[in-house]
Amino acid sequence: MFSSAGFAKTWQYIDLFRQGLVCTISLSLFTVIFGFVLALVLALMRLSRFKVLKTVAAAYVELFRATPMLVQLFVVYYVLLGGLSLPAVKLFGFIRFERFLPGVVALSMNSGAYLSEIIRAGIQSIDAGQTEASRSLGMSAFQTMKYIVLPQAVKNILPAIANEFVTIIKESSICYTIGVQEIMYAVNATKGATYRVAEPLVIAAAVYFCLTYPTSKIIARFERKMGNGYKR
Repeated sequence: MFSSAGFAKTWQYIDLFRQGLVCTISLSLFTVIFGFVLALVLALMRLSRFKVLKTVAAAYVELFRATPMLVQLFVVYYVLLGGLSLPAVKLFGFIRFERFLPGVVALSMNSGAYLSEIIRAGIQSIDAGQTEASRSLGMSAFQTMKYIVLPQAVKNILPAIANEFVTIIKESSICYTIGVQEIMYAVNATKGATYRVAEPLVIAAAVYFCLTYPTSKIIARFERKMGNGYKR
């Protein structure tokens, strides 16, 4: 049950939640950046004329969409990076790099699989006539993709990419299982120190809400503005 004494005890460890907030935001930002780069490569592979590239990209996407995020995280942490001696440095003075990096890698690989389908759909939504017109002007396939197709596709999928950022904020909570000092790690540490679990969970839920709700509203407003921009 909740109690004022329980919240008073939990409040003594509020610095852990502040650190968790910084770690969660950092984790999400790095994941969106690296996940987008990976997703772009996968999307271009899926649209390639080479069957091998298309098959590899399709297999990757299906594998990561069909397996649990927790399994992927453990495979990255214990198998792929488990044998490496990562630098024992601390980001911002408290985030352990050797645990933070596997979290970013796992989340980016998972996010890349989902974002690649969004990017692929965005590229395919661009009228083929624009590609034909650019090629008739002497532009190469690379130039056409870089200067004609991608700028328009990215504009169309920006809201979806922003929504992925909100999703990653929530999914990053799973990284506490490998010792990443995000919000749920703060809950676990506070529970161990105070023997209270309800109050730390309430604070964690409030922090996640304060992160995701305003972000969702900003994204919704951005989508409306983009929609108004297309009206004639």
